[in-house]
This record gives sequence, C-alpha cells and structure tokens, in this order.
Amino acid sequence: MAYTTVFDLTAAGQKEQKKDLPNFSPFPAPEPELPEATAESLPESIQDALRAMDWPGLMPVQATAIPYILEGHDLIVQSRTGSGKTGAFLLPLLERLDPTEDSAQALVLCPTRELAKQIHGEFERMCSGRPADQRLRTVAVYGGTAYGAQIDAFKKGAHLVVGTPGRVLDHLERGTLRLDTLKTLILDEADEMLSMGFYPDMKRVRRFLPRERDGYMFSATMPYAVQRVGREFLDEPGFLTLSGGTIHVDIMTHRAYVVDPMAKDRTLVKLIEMENPEAALIFANTRREVEYLANFLSNYGYDAAGISSDLTQKAREKVMGRLRRGELRFLVATDVAARGIDVSDLSHVFQYDVAQDREYYIHRAGRTARAGKSGVAISLLTPSDQPALRDIVRKYDIDMEYRDVPTDDEVAARVGERLTNLLEDRLRDKTNLERERMQRFIGVARDLVAEGEPELLAMLLDEAYQKSLHTAPSVPHADDEASDATDEPPHPKQSNKRRGRRRDG
Repeated sequence: MAYTTVFDLTAAGQKEQKKDLPNFSPFPAPEPELPEATAESLPESIQDALRAMDWPGLMPVQATAIPYILEGHDLIVQSRTGSGKTGAFLLPLLERLDPTEDSAQALVLCPTRELAKQIHGEFERMCSGRPADQRLRTVAVYGGTAYGAQIDAFKKGAHLVVGTPGRVLDHLERGTLRLDTLKTLILDEADEMLSMGFYPDMKRVRRFLPRERDGYMFSATMPYAVQRVGREFLDEPGFLTLSGGTIHVDIMTHRAYVVDPMAKDRTLVKLIEMENPEAALIFANTRREVEYLANFLSNYGYDAAGISSDLTQKAREKVMGRLRRGELRFLVATDVAARGIDVSDLSHVFQYDVAQDREYYIHRAGRTARAGKSGVAISLLTPSDQPALRDIVRKYDIDMEYRDVPTDDEVAARVGERLTNLLEDRLRDKTNLERERMQRFIGVARDLVAEGEPELLAMLLDEAYQKSLHTAPSVPHADDEASDATDEPPHPKQSNKRRGRRRDG
C-alpha cells in the first residue's frame, strides 16, 4: 500500500512540528520569576483556610501559581484534574476579595454544574472559620435550576460567582448580574468548556467584563483553540506548567480504550458523545463493517456516511462533497478507500478496528492535526488487540493515553450539560410573545414530573438533542483572527497593564 505523504507522529516528530507551526507562539514564563510559596509564608487568612480544609500543606501547582496570582499576574496554568488547581486559584481570592464591598469581585467560569458546585463548596469551607464581618459570600450559577435562589444571592452581594458560561450569560443579559466591579476572571478547565460548546457563550460573557481585570486560565491540555482563548481573555499572560518552563501544545493526542467486543458500536457512540468532535474519520477494516457503522450512526441521529472501494466514483464524489461542505460530521472508511481523501478540518480520527498493518496506524492518525491544528486519535481495542497496539506504540514512540470507557452515567451527565446549554441558548433568543406562549405548558411539565411520567419529557429532550447532533461545536480557529479584530467587546481589556502590579482590593 503506497502513500505519498508520511506523517511523523512520534514524540520527537511532534516536538519538531511544534517549531514549524505558523500560528504557534509560546506563552512566556511569567516575569519576574517568583519563588514557590510555602504554607508558612502565606497570609494568615490562607493558612486558616488550609486548616479548615485539613490540607497539611500546598500541592505543587498551588505552591507555584499562588505567588503570581497574589501579585496580579495574568496567568495560564497547564494542570491535570486532581492536581490541586482549584485551591491554586481559590486560596489567593481569600486575600484579594474585599468582604466590605457587597458586589461580584471574582468570576469563575467552568464547564459543568458538578464542578461549579464543587468549587462553590470548597470556597465555603475555606471561609467557614472567618469572623462574620470578614465572611466572603459565593454563589454557584448553572443551568437546569430555578433562577430565584441565584438572583437572591446576587442581591445579598455574592463576592465570588462560580458558574457555567450559559447560565452566567443568562443573568448578565437579564440584568440580574452585574460585573462592573469585577477584579478577577478565572477560566477553569478551559479545554473542557470548548469541548462542551461553550465558546460562543464565553465570547458574549466577555462583552460584560470591565476594562481592567486580572485573568487566570487553567487547562489540562493546550491545543490551539485553548491558546487562542488565553489570548482573547487574558492580557499578556505568563505560562506555568509543573513539568518545566515550556508550553506543552497537544498537536496530536493518542488515546486507547479497551472495549467489550459485543458492545463496540455503542462504545463508539459513547466516545463520540463525550468527545463531541467537529468532524471525524472512522476507520474500519472491512467494507461490511463500514456499511454497518455508517448505517448505525445515521440511525442514531448523526450525519454519517461510509466510503469503501466498491463505491462508484460518482457516489464517492457525492459523499466527499457533503464532507467538504460541512454536511457530514462522520465519514467511515477502509484504509484503501481513504487514500486520496484530503480534508484538513478533521478534529478526530477513530480507529474502530486496529490497523492490520502497523504502518497504517500512522497514516490513519495523520488524517487529523493538519495545517497547524490539534487532533485526537482514538483506538477502540478488544482484549486481543492490545499486543498489536503495544507494538505500534513501541515502534513509533507514541505517547499513548489509556482510559477507561465512560460509564452510562458519565455520558448522560455530559449530554445533559450540553443539552441544558443548548436549551438555554434557545430560550435567550425567544421573543416576549414566544415566552408568553410557553407559559401554557409550565403546569403540564410540572404535572408530568410530579405524576411519575418523565418519559414524555425525556422524549422531547431527546428530540431536541438529536437535532443538535447535526451542528458541530463552535471553537476558535486560526482563520478567526481577522474577523475578531473587528469584533471588540464594548469593554475591551486595557492593553498597557503593567506586569506584576498588585491591584487594590
């Protein structure tokens, strides 16, 4: 099997590609360099919070980031979930928030209601030992719940607002939340927010932010889209990583899942629903498998089509035309049929079957992460496939991440968050007359839940979600730069902010 292009996806090859990316501009380390903090070196309010949380000391990400946040440096921190990053941005807020000022001074945007509730709960615990006149108030703001309690918290003067972008935007556009006095913006799990489709809401939230503010972004991965968000929301940020002073850009991410052979098709759907790809190429080893998967995904509601060597040229061109026009999100193909396919906007490659030849893995994965963009290559392995993949990883020095298949509950939670965001977006666009018309059904909805008939509501929600499957998530791209130059928010960031200057409050 001959290919005209060979893609170097080894660890060394990835390092070389990063140097050549036209849009790649590494963030510098923060200046001046500050020494790591220790628990004993921090203000008493932070030490009290550490005791309230029963933390014996600082975790590495906290010791590294806290000094810069206390000094007001805009900062990007690459840190995995579970590394202690929440404490890294919450602990400094204990010093930076003014309890005598009854207004929102800090905003944390995060991707899910569970994370919003977790951050909210941790901050409340940190503040539990403070005197009444020094108590800091926080509110968690997320979709799928009543607005009343959230509005009451704003009226009482919540100092810290933690929420998902969609619900925060709702309150801003309703006028129930004002951010005129905001001093600190924190973007937590930025890569997940983009994957959940929150980028348009994040851009609209940015329009309500004051000119001068400090900004901090935390992300486990650093693909181009996340870098772009950092440049949009932060002012000349420094970059911190626990593994050294250089930025880790994920040009290509390799993941593998060991799956039950009898549930392989449904596992593919689970991974698609968790990843929410912009567009993907799915490789299978036989024409029969291609036809089955294309039909299975189409019947599930996805825009999918198959392409194999027995397809006529006219039919092949029709499928490829749909893919290039953005009418297809998923193309299923064999290795032979994939030759000649040249599409630069694939965010994901799924290997439903392990490649029959080790070299094929490189060519399959090389279909994504082109033209300076990041990409994800995902392999579905049966137990008998594992030795073959280990050989591929060893031969090509691939940095492979092995993950557990997400549970049904995890998938349901992810889909539920995405659907809630979608519905709230649609609700924001309703006219007053349309909202008035909707009131006819509020009682019906309550009765259905109260009388134990949630399946009727679930049917409507499923139909709404299925319609959304035809729309790829919106994320920033390199070719968005020019258009954004003419789309400045009414409250643009101040560009001449001095580095390292501690702001009042």
